[in-house]
Amino acid sequence: MAVKALNAELLSRMVIAGAQNLDLKKDWINELNVFPVPDGDTGTNMTMTIMSAVKEINSLSDTNMKDVCKAVSSGSLRGARGNSGVILSQLFRGFTKAVKDKDEIDIPLIADACERAVETAYKAVIKPKEGTILTVAKGMAEIARKLESSPMPLEEYVESVINYGKDVLSRTPDMLPVLKEAGVVDSGGQGLIVVLEGAYEALLGKTIQSTAAEEKRSGAAAAGTQASSHEEEEIRFGYCTEFIIDLTAPVSDPEVTAFRNYLESMGDSIVLVPDPELIKVHVHTNDPGEVITRALTFGSLSSIKIDNMRLEHQEKVIRDSERMAKLQKIGIVEPPKQIGFVSVCAGEGFSEIFRGLNVDVVIEGGQTMNPSTEDLLNAIDQVNAENVFLYPNNKNIIMAANQARELVQEKNIVVIPTTTVPQGISAILCYDPESTVEENQEAMKDMITRVHTGEVTYAVRDTHIDNVEIHQGDIMAVGDEGLLSVGTEIQDVAVASVERMMFSDAELISIYYGKEYSEENAARLAQTLSEKYPECDVEVENGGQPVYYCILAVE
Repeated sequence: MAVKALNAELLSRMVIAGAQNLDLKKDWINELNVFPVPDGDTGTNMTMTIMSAVKEINSLSDTNMKDVCKAVSSGSLRGARGNSGVILSQLFRGFTKAVKDKDEIDIPLIADACERAVETAYKAVIKPKEGTILTVAKGMAEIARKLESSPMPLEEYVESVINYGKDVLSRTPDMLPVLKEAGVVDSGGQGLIVVLEGAYEALLGKTIQSTAAEEKRSGAAAAGTQASSHEEEEIRFGYCTEFIIDLTAPVSDPEVTAFRNYLESMGDSIVLVPDPELIKVHVHTNDPGEVITRALTFGSLSSIKIDNMRLEHQEKVIRDSERMAKLQKIGIVEPPKQIGFVSVCAGEGFSEIFRGLNVDVVIEGGQTMNPSTEDLLNAIDQVNAENVFLYPNNKNIIMAANQARELVQEKNIVVIPTTTVPQGISAILCYDPESTVEENQEAMKDMITRVHTGEVTYAVRDTHIDNVEIHQGDIMAVGDEGLLSVGTEIQDVAVASVERMMFSDAELISIYYGKEYSEENAARLAQTLSEKYPECDVEVENGGQPVYYCILAVE
């Protein structure tokens, strides 16, 4: 029998099926990234974003439209990773805003919701670029409106919208020359189509099966970008406690503030996300029972999860933590400092560099595994400071960082839009404790414009970029604006890349060698560059990064 409208249960099944289909095909979508380097992550980012929404859906005790929409919107928002994931979360957010107050979603409402989704997503991107996931979404919204009054069943309507989206996707190489030259369509747009194809299968009553191996890989990936504490001993609170409060009555802003203050007295790593009907709570504490008792004063609890974070050395660590918690309860707490720092990077060497620069929390992650908005929120929450400078150090993390900034109310979050790790290092180095937050922000933004970066790795497939023929296995360097050099030897490519990045008043060349490039090789490269550019200082540091043999910076 034909479906005339979508109810909450069917919408849930469609979102879950879309996520499953994306999970099955995420590796293929990763391979569509323009540069053929082994760090493609669009499919992974989008999968982890939508899986966060699925987790929220599965935690619902009652399936109604408002709750399902809230689960999809808030779940994808907190799980958003990378630009593609953030845009996907904004598409979900706009769509669900348009339908959350309805019991059923018919064709005219789908057209409204698609337009709202595109409007929300475009607003989230500072400089929207055509030929991307945004273009595909906009095309589908336009055809959804045009077909609104056509006499066709819902299934045919949805199929027509998706088919038009595929047509727009096929034309993205004509909108972005870099796609055409690489011989690929936009990876984010393809991911969106895959999600909708899975949703359409659920609309038809079909199921999508994912393998246990894929689920295991997804789980392992999700565990790879958590904010790292330096040592296990430094974790002061033993129980990771998470739950959702289903509110029995609206909670005022002062009540939310008081509850947040209470949680701060009970532990750390606090994430408190209030919504009109629920509050999402995450806290590391030594007394989860007391936290739960307090939470029950606001309503009923669901999705309760309590994990003991330290099975080894448990008694000693918890005894020390309880002592600290008691001191906090009676008001003996260290006052917040004026400035704190959070930085993202991949590689133990880079982590050590940032810690040596007094960065409070280093988030393990980067190009191959972008931290989510919630990962960033957790890291920010660990910093006892009134103002927190956040360094994404990757262009694919900036949107998630900005999203995290909007969700934090009790601290002033300053996102420095660093797109590479060397930019982040230079930005922190120019911090002046005698200057104001605003003055430091401007100085750091100015500094990162003067740091030119090149990343040397290998090609994973044959392609053409910038009229350069690239073969699988070639050594290639990618810079701030695109391809720098291609060759067969790491040192030759590195030297050629520095030559491309060099400018007249450059003073410093930095070489950060990775896991697959020895210190001896880096030293030989430094010697070559010192002889070629005697007016520049050349420094060698252990970055320890995966994927890239070395990361080069000229400033």
